[in-house]
Amino acid sequence: MLDEIKTFIAVATEGSFSAVARSHDLAVSSITRKLDALEADLGVRLFARSSRSITLTDAGNQFLPRARTIVAEMEEARHVLADLHADPRGLLTVTAPAAFGRMHVVPALASFLERYPLMQIDLHLSDDFVDLLTRRVDVAIRIGVLPDSDLVATRLAPINRLACASPAYLAAQGRPASPEQLLQHNCLNIASSPLPYGWWSFAGVRNEAALPVKGNFKSDDTEALLAAAVAGMGIAHLASWMVCDMLRAGRLELLFPDLPMPAKAAQTGIHAVRMPGRSHTAKAQLFIAHLKSCFGEQPYWEDF
Repeated sequence: MLDEIKTFIAVATEGSFSAVARSHDLAVSSITRKLDALEADLGVRLFARSSRSITLTDAGNQFLPRARTIVAEMEEARHVLADLHADPRGLLTVTAPAAFGRMHVVPALASFLERYPLMQIDLHLSDDFVDLLTRRVDVAIRIGVLPDSDLVATRLAPINRLACASPAYLAAQGRPASPEQLLQHNCLNIASSPLPYGWWSFAGVRNEAALPVKGNFKSDDTEALLAAAVAGMGIAHLASWMVCDMLRAGRLELLFPDLPMPAKAAQTGIHAVRMPGRSHTAKAQLFIAHLKSCFGEQPYWEDF
């Protein structure tokens, strides 16, 4: 059956029996027999055929993406089984957002490579959206709301954004008692319009819509916002994975510690994504499992 499905995909792509026959060094009759067998097994016509052309039927158009998924999953299963008892080795290409990669992926890489010394990691840190296929990436770490795609996604952690400020700022300007009082404070904002999902949103406040905060400093770099908050320039609303060290050190103080995460936060998260059917599937799964283990069921950066 798998061979017939692969033949169907090839004919649908080439639009020609003879072209597929030549590329596979087979007779045209062999190609047609495979398609006849597949159509008989499925009970539908996949192609409308004439002496001059061949086109997909409606059933063929609906079956084509599912056929590609079947072949990709079978290839992935084959690679996983082949690597099951082998020592992981070779190159794995990984991308991650710059700040998160420096703070949390690199430390996890150290223990991963210590555990699997035959592995090599090629890590690219960038906040740009990276296409896994064109860049030949095995694993990408993505933060935010995942768009619908054919990628296989593993949730690594939730995103918990925290309002915080330096002790010096709070001593000089006072501590807001509620999120609404942020409107009277100097807030350090991301230079993005519209605001990314979840910024300045709080549980039970304005139906979790972003507060229209204002301030005298904004940046497209979250590490710059963190540095500005530590320097006492204003109040920041940053992810817990970014501010945890400053909170532990007392260089920032958490505002509204009893406020739960917004309900809409469940729609976002930190994910590892990979393409199905890649030859490095087993190594990618191993690396993702290691990240989950390092981060913890309750991520270590939530302990401050």
